[in-house]
Parts: sequence; C-alpha cells; structure tokens
Amino acid sequence: MKKVGNHSSISRIYSFGLALMLTISLSSFAQETAAPAATAMPAAAPAATTPAATAGGDAVKGKELFNANCAACHNLDKKMTGPALRGISAKYDMPWLYKWINNSSALIKSGDAKAVKVFEENNKSVMTAFPQLSTADIDNIIAYTSEPKAEPPVNVSAGPPGETTSINEGISNDIILGALALVMLMLVVMLFLVNNVLTKIAKANGIEALAKQPSMPIWKAFAKNQFLVLVSSIFLLLASGYFVYGFLMQVGIDQDYAPVQPIHYSHRIHAGSNGIDCKYCHSSARVSKNAGIPSLNVCMNCHKNIAEVSDTTATEDYSKAFYDKEIQKLYKAVGWDQSTQKYTGKTEPVKWVRIHNLPDFAYFNHSQHVTVAGIECQKCHGEVQTYEIQKQFATLTMGWCIDCHRKTDVKMEGNAYYDKIHKELSKRYGVDKLTAAQMGGLECGKCHY
Repeated sequence: MKKVGNHSSISRIYSFGLALMLTISLSSFAQETAAPAATAMPAAAPAATTPAATAGGDAVKGKELFNANCAACHNLDKKMTGPALRGISAKYDMPWLYKWINNSSALIKSGDAKAVKVFEENNKSVMTAFPQLSTADIDNIIAYTSEPKAEPPVNVSAGPPGETTSINEGISNDIILGALALVMLMLVVMLFLVNNVLTKIAKANGIEALAKQPSMPIWKAFAKNQFLVLVSSIFLLLASGYFVYGFLMQVGIDQDYAPVQPIHYSHRIHAGSNGIDCKYCHSSARVSKNAGIPSLNVCMNCHKNIAEVSDTTATEDYSKAFYDKEIQKLYKAVGWDQSTQKYTGKTEPVKWVRIHNLPDFAYFNHSQHVTVAGIECQKCHGEVQTYEIQKQFATLTMGWCIDCHRKTDVKMEGNAYYDKIHKELSKRYGVDKLTAAQMGGLECGKCHY
C-alpha cells in the first residue's frame, strides 16, 4: 500500500501549540492575580499617618477659622503676602500672638521689636486686625498650624497611580494577540500539509486538475452594458456634486476648534468650580463690540495669593502638578517674584490663539446681545463652565444667526427704547412678544454694511 504522508506529525504540532498556549495563559493569570495583592497593601498605610489632635485647641475648628480669615494672605508651608504659618507657635509665645492677631498695627506702633521685625520682613504689608477672634479661636488656629505636614502616601507599584491596571491589561492583550497569531500560523501549516497530502493522493490515482478557462474581464463586461454605464455615470455625478457642495459649505467653519493655548486656562475650574462670572474677565463684552482678551492683571487679582490649586482640582487627564506649573507660567509672564511678593519688571508677552473668527464683512456687537438683549454667554459659546479647554461651540454661520433671530424674543423688561415700536409691530403681527427677526433682525444692513 502506497504511503501518502505522515499524519502523526500534524497531531504533534497541534499538541505542542496547545500546551504552549496553556502555559502562557497560566503565567499571565498568575501575574494578574498577584498585582492586586501588591497594590492593596499600601491602602492601609495612610491610616497610620493621621495626626493626633493638638493639645490646647481644636485643629478641625482651627482649619475652618484659618480658611475663613487667614487663607487669603497665608499658606501653611509657603510664603504668600504673609509668612508661612506652620509651626508658628514654636517661634512666638502665645500672649504675643494674641496681641498680634487681634491688632497687629497697634503692636507695631507700640514699638514692639518682634512686631516691627515681622512687619519689615513682609514688605511692610499691613495685616488685617481680628478683634472678633477670642483667645479660644486663636488657640484653635494655632492648633491647626501646629499639625505636622501630611506626607503623600507611598506608592509601591511600578508606575504612577492608575497605571498598574493599564500595564497588566497591556500584557494580557499582548499575550492574547500572540496566542491568536500562533493559532493562525498553525492553521496555515495544517492547510499546507493537507494540500500536500491531497496532491500526492491525486497523483497516485492519476487524477489531473482541470485547467482554468479564460473569461471576459469584469471591466469589459461593464463597458459593453450601456445602461449600466449611464446609470453609474449619473450616480457618480450626483454623488460628487453632493460631496463637493458639502465640502465648500464647510470652508471657514471651525466648529469644535480647540487650539492649545500658551498657558492652560480651565473654564471648568474658574467659571464652574469657583463660579466666577464670565464678565469679570471679559468685562468689555458689556459695553463693547468685542469681548476682549482679559489682561493678565485680572488674573493676578486672585493669583497673587493662589500659587497652587487644591488636591481636589486635579483630574485623570490633568494633575495638580500640571496646574501649578501653569500658574508659574503666569508669574513668569507678568514678572511676579513669589518669594518677595513683588513685580520684577521683567515681563513676557502671552501669544493667545484666537478661537472665534468672524468674516470682516459680518458685524457683531457683544454689548447689543449681552447688555441689551440679556443673552447668556452659553447661548453662543456652549456650557463654558464645563470646558477644560475652550472650543468654538457654534458654527457661527449666517443660517445659525438667522435661526436664532427667528426664535429669540426681544427682551422688553426695563428696555423703554423699544416700547413704542414694539407696540406697533406686535399689533401688525398679532403677537404679544416680538422676535428679533420681527424687529428687523433679518435686514441685511444689520450685519452687513
């Protein structure tokens, strides 16, 4: 009997591949189960670092008093307008601190050597008097400032927090892809061997494969069918016209444009978390055509005393260190020396990237919309208080503006300028409230002149 191939070799290859896959899978499972055990251990460590209550005052109440009265000018571990206050009770005795906090100006005028020295060391900045604080309140504040600085928990994982899972997942994915590639390779080898065996069997039995008959290429068959050519040509013309029109209509439209700015500014933090009104920074929007770019001096109104963000401000994408670094960019631009709390006179321009651009032939006045119409900024700029990076929310096309004019009622409350014309036009249109379009908001000369 004629031999056609060694079939046992295929079984050996398949068994070897299966054993290899099982070995790799078990090793990856062991790595993934060991990782949570390693990362779970540091979780119990912070409990041991909780400081005990300081004798002589309540540190919890002291923190509340500190944030309400002292935090604008003082930081526990960093000099601001005033000196750093952690461990202040070790430098000065309590009776002197009572006098200083209740009325520092009076203590300086009395010629107290310590008071004069502190006053001169801090650029002769006058400290606000706090006569309303009792000795018990001051004891609580001192207890808070006497607490040891909390050290950040030590992470024993291979990388920064949050990366352990992704690393393990990456290893698992690599193993899975490798196993799949191995299976595919085994299938290719098996098909090759099967084809080789079948070819030998066919030759042994005198079977010959039929030669492939030549056929007409598909493009020639398509070219000979005139109806199909006509229908395809019409379809291609209509489709190309549709896509060309759509492309041309998007020229100059930059919706969702969100450029990277030289200093990262988070509207989410300022307008959202801190509730700062849009017009505090963009004050010219109330009285001018343009909303304006806020001066860096406006930023420094707050950031003279805010050199770092709180720990709760950080997100998965932006860490506390990132935000603090951006504040340092602001200081460098305005020439602010944080150590001396003075301007150095060395400034650098900040090259902000403009986001919203209207064509020169289109006129738009912010004050007309913000002050007269009372339209909220979010109407055109989106939910700015949720944006980490500012973007162009609307299309700012002519159709978008016209649609808004047709849907928005004219604000009449406290707007005597429109009283007479509103009464006449409301009778003509038979409505109680006129839209901006009915008041002439669709006239060409309103925006193009």
